[in-house]
Amino acid sequence: MSPAAMRRPAAWLRLPLLSLALGWTLLLGAADLDYHLQPVQIAPHSWVFVGGTDDFSPKNGGNIVNTGFILTDAGVVVVDTGPSRAYGEQMLRAIRRITNAPIALVINTHHHPDHFLGNQAFPPELIAALPGTREGISKEGESFNENMFRLVGDWMAGTEVQRPARNLAPGPLPLGKDLLEVLALHGHTGADAALVDPRDGVLFASDLVFFQRAPTTPHARLQDWLASLDTLQARSFRVIVPGHGPVAQGDTREAPIRQTRRWLGWLDQAFRQAAEDGMDMGEVMNLPLPADLAGLGVARAEYQRSVGHLYPAYEQQALSHPRKRP
Repeated sequence: MSPAAMRRPAAWLRLPLLSLALGWTLLLGAADLDYHLQPVQIAPHSWVFVGGTDDFSPKNGGNIVNTGFILTDAGVVVVDTGPSRAYGEQMLRAIRRITNAPIALVINTHHHPDHFLGNQAFPPELIAALPGTREGISKEGESFNENMFRLVGDWMAGTEVQRPARNLAPGPLPLGKDLLEVLALHGHTGADAALVDPRDGVLFASDLVFFQRAPTTPHARLQDWLASLDTLQARSFRVIVPGHGPVAQGDTREAPIRQTRRWLGWLDQAFRQAAEDGMDMGEVMNLPLPADLAGLGVARAEYQRSVGHLYPAYEQQALSHPRKRP
């Protein structure tokens, strides 16, 4: 039995689910199931669809992510496909308002659902990702899809998991006469791809970088993530596209990396100190956020999720290596 078939409810459950979906549609209105995607040109060859900085909800349909595309000599390179089939289809239509060039490649930067669940809108053979991302989608894609339906409702209608067919290799990426570069990093997940267009100095950093929104950490390894930020900051770029939050360029181009580093470094220090002090998870949940971080989008909610994701490992580390008292 296929994964899709396994996910379909038994016949006696379908009517309640259908009624729920119909209720969402009536509540939102068919016209509102429109992401209103507007491609914003950030460089001569690059466009971005800028998402919100809130949480997934039926109001936003999961559109909290930055996706984009790059025009090359070989055609269009799509960078992530959004949170649903509808998003991917609307994204493709928006691309066609800019160019009729063929789709040359579709890149899934990592395996979180808002970055790959729009894959159905594109030819399967053109979708590529790092091997670790392909593995993550294979293992967790179906559960991600189910959870997205619970979170955003009817926006997910018809969405199925389309696994990338091709491996994405780090290093130079030739596209006709043009040359992009793939960076294979990790820390936000086990496999995080960033993409550089050296022609215009554009860096698509994906979820290795958040700006004006607190980072998400369900698969994070903070020290690896901080090391990946070092790699990104060492690159020469004029424009940076974070995975979430506004695009930055010019004199502010390093601000998203600095802000992400500040959040991750604070999490690491706060959790380490709390574990050494013997604080339980409930106490850590209520720690105050630093003033410069408290105003980030969904900061308190993401902080509390990070406590659940990460703090048990800090507790275990403190128990395994107790600090010597004077």
